[in-house]
Amino acid sequence: MSTFPPPPPARNPLARVRLDDLSPFDGASTPAYASAVDAIAESLTRHSAAAVELPAADAAIVRCGLESARAFFRASPGLYVYRAGRALDDGELSPACMVDAFRCLGNAARAALCAIARNLRLRSDAFSHLLDDNPLPLNEVSASELLVSFSHRHLQSGQSPILSHRSSMAEVDRGFVTLVASDHPGIEVCNPNGHWYLADGASGPNDLLLLTGRALSHVTAGLRLNSQYRTTNNGNRASLIFRLMPRANAMLDCSPISAAGHCIPQMYRSVSASQFMDDLQAEEHNVSLHLEAPSESQGNFVNEPSLRSVLSDPLSGAFLEDAMVLSCGHSFGGLMLKKVLEMARCSICYGEVDAASLFPNLALRAVATVVKMEDDRRLFHNAALRKRRKEVTENMDAQRRNGSSKENSEVGLDAESSRASKGVQYPFVVGERVLIMGNKRTPDKFVGKEAVITSQCLNGWYLVKAVDSGESIRLQYRSLKKAGVQQMQAQAQPEMRSQQVLTFLQKKQ
Repeated sequence: MSTFPPPPPARNPLARVRLDDLSPFDGASTPAYASAVDAIAESLTRHSAAAVELPAADAAIVRCGLESARAFFRASPGLYVYRAGRALDDGELSPACMVDAFRCLGNAARAALCAIARNLRLRSDAFSHLLDDNPLPLNEVSASELLVSFSHRHLQSGQSPILSHRSSMAEVDRGFVTLVASDHPGIEVCNPNGHWYLADGASGPNDLLLLTGRALSHVTAGLRLNSQYRTTNNGNRASLIFRLMPRANAMLDCSPISAAGHCIPQMYRSVSASQFMDDLQAEEHNVSLHLEAPSESQGNFVNEPSLRSVLSDPLSGAFLEDAMVLSCGHSFGGLMLKKVLEMARCSICYGEVDAASLFPNLALRAVATVVKMEDDRRLFHNAALRKRRKEVTENMDAQRRNGSSKENSEVGLDAESSRASKGVQYPFVVGERVLIMGNKRTPDKFVGKEAVITSQCLNGWYLVKAVDSGESIRLQYRSLKKAGVQQMQAQAQPEMRSQQVLTFLQKKQ
């Protein structure tokens, strides 16, 4: 009777990074740290997850926490949520080693967040102001949480205490990063291509599974997408899940990303962490209600990017009429293509770029041209509406001077205004001088400056160049105002006064 060799162990596609190499430190960056930062970023981009190897002392604490979870839930499966700083109620029991496990996993989560910030060309502590003080002040409870759970083999699919939805649906955490430690494989992750794979199938007892959440995706303006995962119930499984969450009074904005030169889509507005979490909770509640209702077309709900965002350059906003395909299959155009060629690396998959291997993406160029023609048509249509509105306003002024009915004029203006306000507004043309009024997100150095329209972007946005400094900034039409004769005269008055004083002194001499 012949015997067959055992099958080889499952290959884990995730990058496995040592926590000692990933932790920030004082002094110059070492090759090991730079390599760990690049490896964890590439793994998150390609596989939506990464593996972090703990040092021996921290691994012992995590194993103690897992054994404590098994002992705590030995009678029946359950879930326990631990937050640092929370006083236990009288008579309340908790698993052992929670304080040490919370501290150990919290330090690892903060190190991973620093590495992600560094990979995006930010300071390693760019997001530290959004987290709890470390250590916590007296009488303060942490926003981050540690979930301790244990599931039995006999649980039916979808009844795992870790997930709030069915196990076949994707779970996305709300925080910045999530670390998962378990004594049995059971976490499946969906990669960017939509394929599910067992992420912790080949992980060792000292490894943590690193996932990213929605708060991180928001503060990075979508540069670091969130991870979708689900649990599989294929055995008695104890797990520790640490979720690094923002403080309730923190403001989630993209100012560090904007300062680093990245383009910030309008959808990533500044919002308080409490409001952000409330909105996500309401969204998850609506999804769960939909899942409970009988339907033949239930499925995952994924926010798809708009057509214009796909067909436009994220840096300049111009349509990709010069789109080129890289050897990795991704396409770029405009300023982003120039930036990719300068870096010699794809900004999506981080693959190496050879300028000689580029070729035109004719299909993308054709679609971008068609959409641009449609936008131009709307632009001319809006210009005609503005002209009609101006004519109606002039007629109303004439009627007022002639003593006509005021009510009929107001009705006509409201009707025309409602029609003219529809669609995207393009009140300026390329080459026109404007005054930057700005908003709360406009840098102070641009507010009040005169600028020139250099390019027209999508959805009423313009690329303008300051006259005095020559710097460019991308602003919406609401932040701009026509530079009228009065502003130009006001700017010319100091020069006229100087000339008059000089003439007076010459005559006096």
